[in-house]
Amino acid sequence: MQPVAIFRHSPTEGPGYFAIFLEQHGIPWQLIAIDEGAAVPSTADGFSGLCFMGGPMSVNDSLPWIEPVCALIRDAADKDIPVIGHCLGGQLMSKAFGGRITKNPVKEIGWGDVHGEDNAIARHWLGDYAGENSTVFQWHGETFSIPTEATRLFASSHCANQMFALGPHLGMQCHVEMMPEMIATWCEQWADEAIAVADQPSAQTPEVMQAQIGERLPRMRQLSNQLYSVWIEGLRR
Repeated sequence: MQPVAIFRHSPTEGPGYFAIFLEQHGIPWQLIAIDEGAAVPSTADGFSGLCFMGGPMSVNDSLPWIEPVCALIRDAADKDIPVIGHCLGGQLMSKAFGGRITKNPVKEIGWGDVHGEDNAIARHWLGDYAGENSTVFQWHGETFSIPTEATRLFASSHCANQMFALGPHLGMQCHVEMMPEMIATWCEQWADEAIAVADQPSAQTPEVMQAQIGERLPRMRQLSNQLYSVWIEGLRR
């Protein structure tokens, strides 16, 4: 089986649980470290799927790899090679599919609840989470629009577009890949950003985020297992 390409855009925003999930299911993967200057492949050929992780930059920034990444996403879609995106990765997917990325009304930082849509596509992706609340982890200040022909899967009270599906492709604004070590690193690295907005209901302090890991992470892990299980069904074997 060809590997899943995992694109990393920032050193501390690696694949986390997503890579563990792939390994548990015997699926090979290959890291493409954009943050270390790795070139964006010109074609999705050679990969069974594409995964894009998060990053502190904006999709609207003038970075040399953004347009090649969007072209690669479209190439994968043309060839029915599944794409999945986490936070920045979901925004890259929205942009590639004709959506827009704009400033969200508030920053979402820390643990939060999202509500699942209840339609045929949502039930396919979300299973028992369709029409129900779920726990996710957030760290973003921008949001994507839902591309034409895509279906929204989750919304939150602070950000309407949390996740979309388009055929075998899954774009997420939230982070379902988090590991305790990643949360600790982000809380240290970006503590000032979190503290500056922690008085808002959409954000938490680093201390609260880490204190809630024991309660919240197992619930989110069930959701990530559900989403990733559906996504790997579309991989090129």
